[in-house]
Amino acid sequence: MKRYSFFKKQENHKSTDFKKQENHKSTDFTDVLEHLQKSKDFTSFTLNFENEIYCVSFFDTLIDKNIMHRDLLPFLHTNSSTLEELVHNLPIEGLVFTKNPAELQSQLLMGYIAITLNNQSDQAVLVKAANNTSRQVTLPEVEFSVVGPKEALVESLDTNLYLIRKRLPIAELAVEEIIVGKLSKTRVAVLHIEGIANKENVETVIQRISDLRVNQIIDSSYISQMIEDNKNSPFPQFIDTERPDRLAAVLGEGKVVILVDGAPHGLLGPSTFFEYFAAFEDYFLNWTIASFFRLIRFFAVLFSILMTPIYVAVLTYHYELIPKDLVSTLVISRSGIPFPPILEALILELAIELLREAGARLPTKVGQTIGIVGGIVIGTASVEAGLTSNVLLILVALSALGSFTTPVYQMGNTIRLIRFPLLLMAYFLGLLGIAISFCFLLVHLLRISSLGRPFLEPLYPPRIYDMRDALIRLPFFLQAKRPIEVQTEDTVRLEPKDDSKD
Repeated sequence: MKRYSFFKKQENHKSTDFKKQENHKSTDFTDVLEHLQKSKDFTSFTLNFENEIYCVSFFDTLIDKNIMHRDLLPFLHTNSSTLEELVHNLPIEGLVFTKNPAELQSQLLMGYIAITLNNQSDQAVLVKAANNTSRQVTLPEVEFSVVGPKEALVESLDTNLYLIRKRLPIAELAVEEIIVGKLSKTRVAVLHIEGIANKENVETVIQRISDLRVNQIIDSSYISQMIEDNKNSPFPQFIDTERPDRLAAVLGEGKVVILVDGAPHGLLGPSTFFEYFAAFEDYFLNWTIASFFRLIRFFAVLFSILMTPIYVAVLTYHYELIPKDLVSTLVISRSGIPFPPILEALILELAIELLREAGARLPTKVGQTIGIVGGIVIGTASVEAGLTSNVLLILVALSALGSFTTPVYQMGNTIRLIRFPLLLMAYFLGLLGIAISFCFLLVHLLRISSLGRPFLEPLYPPRIYDMRDALIRLPFFLQAKRPIEVQTEDTVRLEPKDDSKD
């Protein structure tokens, strides 16, 4: 683990990994190079300059050869009788002198070039020449907004740090880097603002990541699943976002951000249940409009969860609750249908889920066609064939639309999952089963925490001040303090106007 500033990083990766036993227990540099030469993309050659013989070793697939030919090879002819002198003579930043065979192997695999002098097998100079080819910064795909910035995170950790740092050009923005994964050696960065973020939250995140003993970390979702408080809960406890502006904003609120090299998404925590229904675009709109849209999302999610189970419960047990004007419509829609309401509902719900999965796994243009055409064809055919009622088809379609309103994708998946236990409970116990299911769901939400902070805050524990940005969003001047649930060191977010200067 190490701390470094953004624009001038220390390149000496002498982490604790070098003190551990490596898979290849090499005794000197010669053994390391012989072991690496088994790979076809490993190159090693010698250069003779008068009395000096340089041996240059590297992986073709990991280095930028332009750096090697432009910045390194033309300057190796300097009169250097030792590698220490070579370090001072080469006009290259980030040179590392090492006598550690394990460090030599590790840095070669990270895109460094190793230089030894006069066939010395106990020391080397390491030159960083990694090929940092990565995807260009593009528009957000999952969290696209009409208003606001149009930049999204990419797979390069350094690029993502730049996107955040340019929005927070302050010295207090600290970055802790941890190498995770016995095989992948993935760089994981933990970001926070000193003097604002709660030290306990920061230390908890760093400790949990440092304690991970895994072979590979491929994406930030691996980290999220491994360090969250309640690993068996279907509810996510870290918000996954692709927007650097949102990450910069939550850092200013005192939260902790996790970035993983190779992942185009960042994690932020601690989080609350209500934050998963707040789109970041809400803060770019007038507070009345943003509050209206946020209330629509909550209503849509409740509709998505409850509508189909209520339909099954009412038609199975509670006919007396159906209005007289609606009874004839339901009777006509269900006439000739051979299945009970529960089986009818499960058929349509599973059909919707199949269309979703098919649309997500196919190429973009084909997936859109499958989703639209498949939904129309299957829905129309099932009604005409007398397998499902047209009333339930409308309700299931509206429920599917309601689940799409959640701004955070992981919470949308949770909403999709919750409907099925509620359906079964509605079939067995009617409205009582739905009530019991909601009680279990509420108890589960009360027991969940994010980095030790209550997940259902500000409802429990009740914190009236934080309600200003929960169900609705009040104007900025009414949110002069940071959220109480984060327990920040500096609580003031908006400095009050000093009228005495007028």
